[in-house]
Amino acid sequence: MIEHPRICIVGAGAIGGLFAGRLAHAGNAISVLARGRTLEALRTHGMRLESQGQRMAPPVRASDDAAELGPQDIVIITVKAPALPEVARSIAPMVGADTIVIPALNGIPWWFFLAPGQPLAGTRLRSVDPEGAIETHLPLPQVLGAVVFASASTPEPGLSRHASGDRLVFGEPGGGTSARAETVAALFSRAGFNASASADVRTDIWTKLLGNACFNPVSMLTGAHTDVMIDDSRLHDLFVAMMEEALALGSRLGLSTQVSSRDRIAFTRSLGHVKTSMLQDVEAGRPVEIDSILGALVEAAGAMRFPTPALDAVYALARMRARMLGLYPG
Repeated sequence: MIEHPRICIVGAGAIGGLFAGRLAHAGNAISVLARGRTLEALRTHGMRLESQGQRMAPPVRASDDAAELGPQDIVIITVKAPALPEVARSIAPMVGADTIVIPALNGIPWWFFLAPGQPLAGTRLRSVDPEGAIETHLPLPQVLGAVVFASASTPEPGLSRHASGDRLVFGEPGGGTSARAETVAALFSRAGFNASASADVRTDIWTKLLGNACFNPVSMLTGAHTDVMIDDSRLHDLFVAMMEEALALGSRLGLSTQVSSRDRIAFTRSLGHVKTSMLQDVEAGRPVEIDSILGALVEAAGAMRFPTPALDAVYALARMRARMLGLYPG
């Protein structure tokens, strides 16, 4: 990779704003693909970020036209999963033959089973890429996997408020080490993140999924924060059942997370009064990421003929709830 790569952040929401703000503040030339009020705010004020007691507003090049921004060395996608098929089409002018595409998304990404040499190899997850649009426009050899262990919010357009966490993991979809994963991790480390390269990013994704797949959809159903749910004995038992199913499925898929369900639940409880991203989306009237966070997991279980009754039930209820709120297609 070149010494001063051209980097574009696609979507300047909470996490995208955190990336753009920190990377630009560290001296990188950052472009942001945005639209509407966010685009106006970026052009007027720069990328405003509140993080670790600091307030910064480094300038960024912002546009709603991918062709205007031109080919990039690194494209980091931070939009919500329901928007990804259209985004994959629209960013084509920025993706050259050597561009590294990093989807920093919640849930299971479309590429999770595409690499060879693993259970379900070559399987397209129809729950996240039903028509294959993402797979077509973002070729697997250009994709670098990512996991984000950070919490941030967007109180207003063009402003990211970083709450906690700065750990990032990057890795190849097919596993193993690579120079580009190490280089990208070093780039983010210089911007103040706790970033590392992983030889098994799929397991890292699955480990994060354990919490998201349980707490997010149930919070949407109940309207409750994580601590309130975990302290309810019946919901606690439900979370244990869901995580045990996810852990067992992961083991069948060759993903050894080395974490117990009760330890994972206890960790989330230690974080305090947390409102999940899915509950935030419901309250804001935004489409929910129910398919990438839970639907893809249920789809994988079906493909493996592996029973997941608790996960199936919560997925069915959450989908119907989102549909009745007008936040889910169909």
